[in-house]
Parts: sequence; C-alpha cells; structure tokens
Amino acid sequence: MGVMADDKEFEGKLAVCWSCKGPVGSAALFCGTCGAVQPPREADHFARLGLARSFDIDGAELQKRYFALQAKLHPDRFAGKSAKERAASLAQTTGLNEAYHALKQPLERAAYLLRLAGVEPSTESSGTVDDPELLMESLERREGLMAAETEDDAREILAGAERDADACVRGLSAAFAKGDLEQAAKLVTRLKYLNKLGEEARRQMTRLRGSARC
Repeated sequence: MGVMADDKEFEGKLAVCWSCKGPVGSAALFCGTCGAVQPPREADHFARLGLARSFDIDGAELQKRYFALQAKLHPDRFAGKSAKERAASLAQTTGLNEAYHALKQPLERAAYLLRLAGVEPSTESSGTVDDPELLMESLERREGLMAAETEDDAREILAGAERDADACVRGLSAAFAKGDLEQAAKLVTRLKYLNKLGEEARRQMTRLRGSARC
C-alpha cells in the first residue's frame, strides 16, 4: 500500500507534558491530565488533523476538523495563560495552518504524500522534467494560448486543461491506492503543469476581454 502503510506510525508514542509531567500522546494538542496546551511534536499533517494518511480524503471533513481545532487553539483563548502556554498555542495554530493548506488541494496533498514516502517529484519550473511527451504538450498548448485571438479561444484551452486536471486527480487516487509511487510522481508533475496552464489561460482571458472592450 506504499505511503498508506504508515497510517499508525505516530499512534502509541508518548511524550511528557511540560506542565504536569504526565504522559501525553505525541500528536496530542492538550494534556489529558492537566489540560495544558502541548507544543507541536513529531506528527505528519494527517496525524495533526486526525486523518488517515491517504490521498482520498473528504474535503468537508478536513475543513470541519481544521476549524474545530483552530477554535480550540486560537491564541486569544490563552491570553491569560503563561507565556509558555501562549507560545504552545501559537505554534499549534501555525502547525494546523500548514497541515490544512498542505492537504486541502489534490496537488499539494499528493506531493506531500510522495515526500513522506521519500519521493521528490520533478517539476516543470526546475527544468528537471524527464518526460519529452509532457514537454512537447506544454510547448504546443502554450503556443496555442499565446495565439488565442478571442476570449472564447482562451476559454477552450482552459476547459481542456481543467478536464485533464480532473483526470490526473482520478489517476492519482488509483496510483496511491495501488502504491504505485512512480506513476503518482508522474501525475503530480503533469497536474502541476495543467494547473499552471489553467492560471495562464485565465490571465489570457482577462487580457483578451479587456482588448475586446477597447
């Protein structure tokens, strides 16, 4: 199952509460004995939000967990506490923000899962893409976008990029389910390119819309 094999990596690990010295779980936000906020410890983004390590997550559940935890840990709730507990609250909030933003979008979530498995996907911007077919496709579609004469021309390119991006997300789900990290890495690179093409197409649509009004 590849990267899903370590879902319970952090379960069962214990740390010591800085306040009462009692035992706490390594991913615990609060001490179960004294209730003090704990500083962030070793835990991946999934564990921090109480989710299984998987590409297929429920976006609504992710958002629900994030806002619920943020409400409990907001620094304003600890204004009257010690400096150490205020610092722990701020650090936990920062960690939750990082976890949420790393997991809420398919591209970032897939890239993070690959990094957890020790795989660093290549990126178009780094110039290390070893995929001639993708590079040729990128060149041709960008040339087509530059040659677009109307907003509808650019919109058609955007629609194609979005369809292909949706297909990439489905492919990533299948690849991670099979533990095929090589295929997942290829799809991450392609999805990054398609997302960037979509952004460029939207900017081109805006420029062409403005030109048409002049």
